[in-house]
Amino acid sequence: MKTGPRATLVGGRGFIGRHLHLKLIESAWSCYVPERDDPNLTQTDLGHVFYCAGLTADFRQRPYATVEAHIQVLAHILQRCKFTSLTYLSSTRVYAGANSTDENAALTVKPYEPGDLYNLSKLMGESLCLNSGRAVRVVRLSNVYGQGMPEQNFLSEILFAAANEKKVEFRNAADSQKDYISIHDVVHYLPLIASQGEIGIYNLAHGKNVAHLEIARILQNLGVPCNFAANAQSIQFSEINIAKLQQSFGLAQHDLASDLPALYQHYCETT
Repeated sequence: MKTGPRATLVGGRGFIGRHLHLKLIESAWSCYVPERDDPNLTQTDLGHVFYCAGLTADFRQRPYATVEAHIQVLAHILQRCKFTSLTYLSSTRVYAGANSTDENAALTVKPYEPGDLYNLSKLMGESLCLNSGRAVRVVRLSNVYGQGMPEQNFLSEILFAAANEKKVEFRNAADSQKDYISIHDVVHYLPLIASQGEIGIYNLAHGKNVAHLEIARILQNLGVPCNFAANAQSIQFSEINIAKLQQSFGLAQHDLASDLPALYQHYCETT
């Protein structure tokens, strides 16, 4: 019986890692999910490495753990391990303050801003990959949604409130907006990028922002009253350029507006 490609999932027990693991198994890949400080990393061919490790909502409270997750373990793998390719999961957060969301855009960071520690650590990880001389891909992910997403997540908090309190108050203004990408599209694209993509950077996003007002309207149509806090701040992110992704691997198959009713139902049944 022919066996599929081999994958190693660093951070394979997180939200994205778990879903990617299932997708790869379904596609006949063989998968290895190493434990923290696993000595076997340097003893075997890792195949296609998917570097999913990282901190999200709590990075401000855990700066040292953030750097370790985004850079130190990565450096160890790049220096000492045998692999066919390595795909490093970064974030479209790095475009904050930039004039463009093209993969080659010049980026801006402010080291004294607590929130920029995340961006700086991700960019250091990206730079380490791209200057390693090895077969690497950097994937800048937008806001990933789906079943099992972290609790400290805007959309998860909204859906939890909708399911449990049967009402939602948005803390940001109605015109606040950002990009959302389905976990199903993420795990579809990642193996393609790893095995067929060119060395370099890919934006992995939907490419069109969704406003808080649209989310509120969908929830209200589902019977959940929504309102916006008085004098709420408007938080707007630039739309992400996904031309490279689409030209290489086609259009995404999911969108938040279509998926939100089923996701809300899932929260109603599980929380």
